[in-house]
Amino acid sequence: MKKTLLSLILSATLGATAHAADLTIAYSADPVSMDPMEQLSQETMQMAYTLFEPLVYSDQHLKTQPRLAERWEQIDPKTMRFYLRKGVKFHSGNTMTADDVIFSFNREKQSVDFKALFEPYTEMKKVDDYTVDLVMKEPYPLVLQNMTYLVVMDSQFYSGKDENGQDKGLVEKSSNTYASHHVSGTGPFKLQSFRPGQRSEYVRFDDYWNKANTGNVDKITLVVIKENATRLSALLSNDVDWIYPVPPTDLDRVRDDKNHKLYSIPSDRLIAIQMNANVVPAFKDVRVRQAVVAAVNNEGIVEKIMRGNATAGAQFSPDGFSGHNPDLKPHYDLKKAKELMKEAGYEKGFNVTFISPNDRYVNDEKIAQTVSAMLSRINIKVDLNAMPRAQYWNEFDKCAAGLQLIGWSSDTMDSANFSEFLTMTRDEKTGYGQYNCNGYSNPKLDKLVQDANFETDTNKRNEMLREVSKIEYDDAVVIPLHWENLNWGMSNKIENFDEVVNLKNFPLWDQLKIKE
Repeated sequence: MKKTLLSLILSATLGATAHAADLTIAYSADPVSMDPMEQLSQETMQMAYTLFEPLVYSDQHLKTQPRLAERWEQIDPKTMRFYLRKGVKFHSGNTMTADDVIFSFNREKQSVDFKALFEPYTEMKKVDDYTVDLVMKEPYPLVLQNMTYLVVMDSQFYSGKDENGQDKGLVEKSSNTYASHHVSGTGPFKLQSFRPGQRSEYVRFDDYWNKANTGNVDKITLVVIKENATRLSALLSNDVDWIYPVPPTDLDRVRDDKNHKLYSIPSDRLIAIQMNANVVPAFKDVRVRQAVVAAVNNEGIVEKIMRGNATAGAQFSPDGFSGHNPDLKPHYDLKKAKELMKEAGYEKGFNVTFISPNDRYVNDEKIAQTVSAMLSRINIKVDLNAMPRAQYWNEFDKCAAGLQLIGWSSDTMDSANFSEFLTMTRDEKTGYGQYNCNGYSNPKLDKLVQDANFETDTNKRNEMLREVSKIEYDDAVVIPLHWENLNWGMSNKIENFDEVVNLKNFPLWDQLKIKE
């Protein structure tokens, strides 16, 4: 049988033919680094749940389950005690103890992307070799949600200096540190090879602590295929076993193919566009921001571009989250948008730069192009620059464009997390506002979020966060577009996918079963 051109390309990329218990996955993007604390992104956390492990994790029903901590208890209003598993080995052969957990906690508090998640805590203290106390500044209701992000690293492996004299434990974005290419975690798989932007190979860790593990995958190969059509072809021709994401235009092709299946669930990932008042002075006027939001028909984008495979948004809090305000609806109104621009003195419009990834979110470049066209109707002339994800985040961090597209999923399954990172005043010390490129600062909002984070009365907390949502809505802090659906396509030989993935898209590959 003649090989297809795609097969030849993938053979060159993937190497030898996979064995029965091997798994090949095609993603649109890979993690920028093997350091689980370098960047707060979905790809990083997928890697972290495979090569490393958190203290606890959220299952497919978002219920907290033990991982490296086998149990926990609240010993006073400001202290949560975690009892660690014994006999857990790192890939280096070192044994995991409380020292590694404390090292990882302190390191995460140094990470520019993660520190805001750990701002509510003063310290993690060692009780004995297998017990640690997490001490809070004030009683905090989201401890277990945070601990799904505390992945444990090998303190001995990451101590000392590398060959360049650099601290092996240094956590720094986009700087090619020791941890970005060297791995010693406790995860069910070890890193065999890593070629950024091309492929990664993980192999089963023979000394993994969970001997009752029910999965049968021996090797995982992650290959980056950025183009939707090529990624889909790779699946349907059986060159790969699993792809993510499946674009909305191709859902039926996967669903109707007898050898493959589609798995789709709603997510809490909001796609939004930031308006940077530090770059575009017009955005300092709330009327201009309100006009921009009113000019964008996000329900039309969901219908036409996303093919209905998303939910139009008006606020940061999706239905079911603590801060969701049911009174806040998408408010597309072109006539009102033009009136607001005139009232603000910008009837003739202005020019603005707009950056967007072209391979990170579903249809991201098409969405950016459509929004640009919509803004032209209120005389805002957009200079759009869509770029690969590998370049995008460095540009995003500069906060140098007038408009910047971003997607955000709550790290705590709670609406406060959106505000902590996207709308609170930017503060390098605490990490709050780390992804706020709006130039927006509102002391009232900041205080409400901080007070809510230490409010243990659920009703009071929900009321405070609903007020936060109303402020963000009235002030038009961002252009909220929609919440994405998560869509995976896979071979029929994968048996229990729904049991190993959650809406955060952090699969537990070690539990995956594949028909031999």
